[in-house]
Amino acid sequence: MTINERQDEIIEEFQDFDDWMDKYQMLIDMGNEQEPLDEKYKTEQNLIDGCQSRVWLQADYEDGKIHFMAESDALIVKGIVALLIRVLNDTTPQEILDADLYFIDKIGLREHLSPTRSNGLLAMVKQIRMYALAFANA
Repeated sequence: MTINERQDEIIEEFQDFDDWMDKYQMLIDMGNEQEPLDEKYKTEQNLIDGCQSRVWLQADYEDGKIHFMAESDALIVKGIVALLIRVLNDTTPQEILDADLYFIDKIGLREHLSPTRSNGLLAMVKQIRMYALAFANA
């Protein structure tokens, strides 16, 4: 499945809800369904700068694709990072660098986040792109 197909799938899922409280609940559920991050990856090096809550992002490069794992100590943020991973996991560095993450605006996420969470979302996307850039040049 391509990055855009994954984004379209998420947009469809979010269209089922009109109320943002339901959308937040869906984000929380997504975060809770995610595999917990192994304690060995909860290091200073894996913490994302720019997030008010703590978010750890681990990236492994295998067979030309990047596999992401992440966790946060905040429920909604954990859901946001789970969404990003769902869209970008197990894709090539170039696919990530070329991706237009339009689903963020289409589902109304950016406009319904507080400024600090919005900054955190941008920091997560930036960190994922930094990993892609590093692996693309490896």
